[in-house]
Amino acid sequence: MTETINTLIIGGGQAGLALSYLLLQKGHPHLIIEQAAQPAEAWRKQRWDTFTFVTPNWSIQMPGGEYDGPDPDGFLPRGEIVAYFENYVRRHNLPIRYNVRATGLGKTDDTFRVETTTDTFEAKNVVIATGLFQKPKLPAFSKNIAPSIRQLHSGEYRNSAALAPGAVLVIGSGQSGCQIAEELYQSGRKVFMSTGKAPRVPRRYRGKDIVAWLDLIGFLSVTADQLPSPRAKFAANPQATGKDGGHDINLHQFVRDGVNLFGHIRDASETRVSFAPDLYENLKSNDNSEREIVKMIDDYIIRTGLTVSPETHLEPLTDGYQVPLATELDLGAHNITTIIWSNGYTFDFSWLSFPIFDQEGYPVQTRGVTAVRGLYFLGLHFLHNRKSATLLGIGEDATYLAEQMEKS
Repeated sequence: MTETINTLIIGGGQAGLALSYLLLQKGHPHLIIEQAAQPAEAWRKQRWDTFTFVTPNWSIQMPGGEYDGPDPDGFLPRGEIVAYFENYVRRHNLPIRYNVRATGLGKTDDTFRVETTTDTFEAKNVVIATGLFQKPKLPAFSKNIAPSIRQLHSGEYRNSAALAPGAVLVIGSGQSGCQIAEELYQSGRKVFMSTGKAPRVPRRYRGKDIVAWLDLIGFLSVTADQLPSPRAKFAANPQATGKDGGHDINLHQFVRDGVNLFGHIRDASETRVSFAPDLYENLKSNDNSEREIVKMIDDYIIRTGLTVSPETHLEPLTDGYQVPLATELDLGAHNITTIIWSNGYTFDFSWLSFPIFDQEGYPVQTRGVTAVRGLYFLGLHFLHNRKSATLLGIGEDATYLAEQMEKS
C-alpha cells in the first residue's frame, strides 16, 4: 500500500516531536513514523533505573512544552521524563505512527518514495530525525572475550543488582560511564575503569548551574564551522550528573573511593584486557577542560561586570596521578564478571541513497537543509550549534526548519 503525505518525519524522538508541533501550528500536513511501539523509547529502554536529566529542568524548551513545573533547578528522573514525552504527544495530538521503520529512501522528480517495514510513503518533504545514537559502539576485539564474562552496552545497563556477583570493568569515562561507575561502587561493587579524554565541568560555579553559565557565555551557541575540525563535533559530552540534586564528578575522587583507573582500552583476549599507557594524559586533558571552562566564565564576569557569588575554590585533586600505570588487566584474577561498554554509539545513514554525506558519514547540510530539495535533517549533534541535539536547543532548530519548509 502506498500513502501520500506532504511531509514525512522519520523518527519520533524529541526532534521529530518538536517539528511536528510547529507544523501543526502552521496547518502543514505531515506524519511521524517511529520504529518503536511508544513515545520516549530511548529514555524508557536505553537508560538505567536511577537515570536523571543531566541538564536542569528549566532547559526543557520543547516548543509548546517548555518546563513550568515547581523545580526548575532540579533534574527529572527517568520515569518523569518518559511521562513528559507521553503527555507532549497526547496533549498536542501529534500525528505519529508506531512500529514503522524506514528501510529505504529514493526520489523521482519532486517526490520522495520512502520504503518502510509496513507501507510505502510518497512525500514532497522528508525529515530525518533519527539522531546519531543508532547502534552501540563495540570494538571488534570484544568478541575475543570469554563468554563467561558478560558484556553489555551502557544502554543495556539497568542497576547493580541485575549484574552477576563480582567486579565490573567500565569502558569509557564520559557522561554515562562515570554515572554508572559511581552507582556501581556506591552499591558496593569493585569497579575498574578504562578512561578517555572526556572533559569535566563543575556542576555549579559562582552561584549558577554550569549549564546556565555555558548558555550565558555563548559556549552552547558555538556553531559547527567554528570547531577546530569536523571530527570535533563527535567529542564526548562532559562528565556530569543530575543524580541526588546534581554534584561534581571527578576521576580523582573515584580513585579516593577505590576505583581502579587505566588508560583507554587497546585490545582484549579471553580473560585479559590491555590498555594504552595514557592514563595521566587523559587525566590532564580532563583537568584542563575544567580550568578552561572556569576561566571562560571568570573572563565573562569581568568583561560584563556581572554581579555574582564570590569565586568558588575548586579543590585541585591529584589522586589519579598517584596511580601506578598499568597496561594489562587479568579479568579472572580480579573476579571481573561484567564489562560495561560506555564508549558511545555509531550512526548509519547508508539506507539513504543520496550523495550528501561527508567522509565521516555525517550529513552535509546547513542547519538541517540539504542540497537535495525537500530533504532535511533535525536533532543531530552540531546540526547548527552545540545545543542542537539538546532539549534546550531543539526548539530553535525545529523553528528554523519549519520556516524553511514553508518557503520551499
